[in-house]
Amino acid sequence: MEPTQAKRVIKANRSRVKKTGRWLKYKYLMLLRAKGGPSKVAKGFSIGLAIEMFTLPTFGTAALLIIPLVYMLRASLPGALIGFLLGKLVYPLFFFLNKKVGKAIVPKHFADYIHFLPNWLEKFIKGAVDLIVGGMVVGTILGILAYFPIKWMLEYYTHRRKEKRKRRKAQLMVPHIP
Repeated sequence: MEPTQAKRVIKANRSRVKKTGRWLKYKYLMLLRAKGGPSKVAKGFSIGLAIEMFTLPTFGTAALLIIPLVYMLRASLPGALIGFLLGKLVYPLFFFLNKKVGKAIVPKHFADYIHFLPNWLEKFIKGAVDLIVGGMVVGTILGILAYFPIKWMLEYYTHRRKEKRKRRKAQLMVPHIP
């Protein structure tokens, strides 16, 4: 590759990165200023986080649960998707907790109902059920616990933004004496 061509490629990549950064910031601001306010966004975030905790072992059924829940509870879909993505990042931290909670809740005789399956499949299903049931409990608790801090943080941001606008407006209204 020629040096001038390499410079053009580097410049184009920098431009794309800047545009992507600006687009992400724009989407972030749109999310913060969403209709319905902080409550709607926090509700969506909590739904996404809770659903992620128990849908990982179910191979992609999250969308089947997130979309209807978001519309039934009048939450924010972008907020739910952000909560879902964050849930993917923190899921490994909660894997063993989900498993322990599931083992505590799922009856010991559950395996009796699937005894006709091969041994390896029986163990796999038992483990998946433990993860799903534990994830439902842990996810619900995490969703409820995440709702309030997210809501308060967004309310704080909204309040700070309104105060800043009031100060700017007050500065513009002051008569300018030369």
